[in-house]
Amino acid sequence: MGLEKSELAYELAYKYEARYGGCAQTTFAGIMDALEKSSVEAFKAATGLAAGIGCSTEGTCGAVIGGAMAISVLFGREREEFEDPKKKRFLTYKMVNEFLEAFKNTFGTIKCNEIQKKMMGKTFNLLNPSEFEEFLKLGGHTDKCPFVTGTGAKLAVETILKNFEELR
Repeated sequence: MGLEKSELAYELAYKYEARYGGCAQTTFAGIMDALEKSSVEAFKAATGLAAGIGCSTEGTCGAVIGGAMAISVLFGREREEFEDPKKKRFLTYKMVNEFLEAFKNTFGTIKCNEIQKKMMGKTFNLLNPSEFEEFLKLGGHTDKCPFVTGTGAKLAVETILKNFEELR
């Protein structure tokens, strides 16, 4: 059952990235949909976190951010328990780090621009229309970033299911 959910997360995140773009949101949506969970506010919050945050490509890959957000939404501390008496944040940190290591083992980095360079031979300024067009021509939203978001979603779901039997 767990493998099925991780594969479904891969397929959904891949499809969402190819169709809609926005790697943090598409990864987050793939994970949450595969696990039959939802968080409207977190999905919306992921909007500006694509392509290394704000399409800067300088920061963390949106697939990593989306995965970390999903883990945090599912297991993080609640605002009503800000003092964190159950120490939920430390469990969340542990799980996010497990996910991060799996992602790094797969791609060699968590940085958007380094992943772009590995996958497409260069880094793009996605806010520049001509560079964005080149990104698209090289498969940025056809297969390159969808593969990254799909893999990120799969790795996050595998981490979640490894730690929580009740979601299997």
